[in-house]
Amino acid sequence: MLSAQQLESYITQHLACDHIKVHGDDGTHFEAVIVSPEFNGKNMVQQHQLVYAALGDRMRSEIHALSMKTYTPEQWKNKLN
Repeated sequence: MLSAQQLESYITQHLACDHIKVHGDDGTHFEAVIVSPEFNGKNMVQQHQLVYAALGDRMRSEIHALSMKTYTPEQWKNKLN
């Protein structure tokens, strides 16, 4: 079974993240907040595609569902203020 920490590690191995937090308690369904400078200039679909690319085949095998909120560093800074 996959843990939230393992999923965070998989993402950060292939995507530069300023902040990442993954929650999930059943090993296959997860929610994530991801802040990455690689999201700059990309729309939400493109941002999610970057995360899916970072996860590769794991999205087909280990992860049943991943709900995510993605932010550029600037968007995240504004959200916190």
